[in-house]
Amino acid sequence: MADFDSRISGTKESEYAEIVVIRHGETEWNASKRLQGQLDVELNDVGRQQAAAVGHRLSMERKISVVYSSDLRRAIDTAEKIASSCGGVEVSKDPDLRERHLGDLQGLLLHEAAKISPKAYRALLSRRTDQEIPGGGESFVQLYDRCTSALERIGSKHIGERVVMVTHGGVLRALYVRASPTEQPGSVLNASVNIFHLSDGDIWTIKSWGDVSHLNQTEYLQSGFGGDRTSG
Repeated sequence: MADFDSRISGTKESEYAEIVVIRHGETEWNASKRLQGQLDVELNDVGRQQAAAVGHRLSMERKISVVYSSDLRRAIDTAEKIASSCGGVEVSKDPDLRERHLGDLQGLLLHEAAKISPKAYRALLSRRTDQEIPGGGESFVQLYDRCTSALERIGSKHIGERVVMVTHGGVLRALYVRASPTEQPGSVLNASVNIFHLSDGDIWTIKSWGDVSHLNQTEYLQSGFGGDRTSG
């Protein structure tokens, strides 16, 4: 887990939104390193245990106002478990929190992708942030614009509150770039807790990153495989 010094350490709770961003629990495709993208894959048994563990952790902390979730099943199932553990708060589904669309790579095993769809695989590995992935896939810039706008929208609605957002590894990496553009996020593990403070004046602060201390009794993938060029 990484801790970050706050650029708004003197700011009162009433002046910022605390957004707890959770990566969904594990799926069988995470475990087998199959590229998911926006395909709708369910949690596996380990993922359901992880969702319960993060839900229990959050139920013991500061009150949550609402849970936002990607509309993909692996995120929704994680979000609903958290919401149930935290007193039955509302789950609001938001398609802008979806994973990056990986075009022709979706559904392929990572180790087979270069052979089966070489053009799309090269696009995935490209350092060009505007490089779209063939087959309807998004560029990093498209993902970045979509999910950072969503977090700003959510933050502006919940100043002075704590909310949860359940999303995906690619989204979390894009949010990290927005908050800390000179640093690298490293692996983004399933069911990890990542806390952002958003304050007036467009200030983003990462308060905690990659915390999986609540998973000490639960299995998790050390690689953080999520199917993009920076994961596992």
